[in-house]
Amino acid sequence: MWITGATTLCGIVGDPIEHSLSPMMHNVAFETSGLNFVYVPFRLPRGAAEIGARAMRTLGIRGLNVTVPHKVDIMRFLDQVEPSAMRIGAVNTIVSKDGYLCGHNTDAPGFLRGLELHGIEVKDKEVVVLGAGGAARAVAFSLLDRGARLTVLNRNVVKAASLAEDVAVATGARIMHDVLADTALETRLASASLLVNATTGGMHPHWNETPCPRRYLRRDLAVCDIVYNPPQTRLLKDAAASGAVVVNGVEMLVQQGALAFQLWTGTAAPVDVMRSIVCRELGHGSH
Repeated sequence: MWITGATTLCGIVGDPIEHSLSPMMHNVAFETSGLNFVYVPFRLPRGAAEIGARAMRTLGIRGLNVTVPHKVDIMRFLDQVEPSAMRIGAVNTIVSKDGYLCGHNTDAPGFLRGLELHGIEVKDKEVVVLGAGGAARAVAFSLLDRGARLTVLNRNVVKAASLAEDVAVATGARIMHDVLADTALETRLASASLLVNATTGGMHPHWNETPCPRRYLRRDLAVCDIVYNPPQTRLLKDAAASGAVVVNGVEMLVQQGALAFQLWTGTAAPVDVMRSIVCRELGHGSH
């Protein structure tokens, strides 16, 4: 489909952004659905969230996905934030209606769908979440809504404490927190049923990095990594070698993208097509 003066513009803002498969996924989805939309990646440096929101209004951009490091910072520059996103305290999707910007969070339902597809039940189970950024917030709230007991670990323990406090205030739940280091990993994972990596550790181009050494993984500890590129991070490879159930970030990417697609277009997303193109590209060795 040709880009014309009537083409509707959507995109994604973040830094880094070169690794993102969202442009490919959404552009194929638009074409499959016969929509005159195009999706473009925009590198937006840390601290420039206000510029991104202003550009969205000025350039008439219909929708944006928001990724690291802007999911929290960009909220204060929007005209409205949906209640679920406000509760989480992070936005990953923005919809513009004639320049009126409304923020949503589609990460949380996307994450839960990935767990469901792998038969992972978290009710009354101990779950350890690594990270304290926007994605970690979505993960934490979604897990608590399903009845999990939560511990947040982050290298910056002040941010871990802040996330734990925010979640506790919003939900009434008592959230444990600690520094992301060997002692805490060994102690907290000993009784956990699920480990979720919501950091960028292991993401392209740092394929050999892992936020959790293999010695703390075991067969009865399911491991979910929200990183999708590469689809099998070092963390997931180590967990699989330990005999654990592993969940990569592809399904979360696809499901959150499908919800964003519907918000922007008003039509249901071709989910199977979106999943297929992501898996095909990752299968071809995209990093």
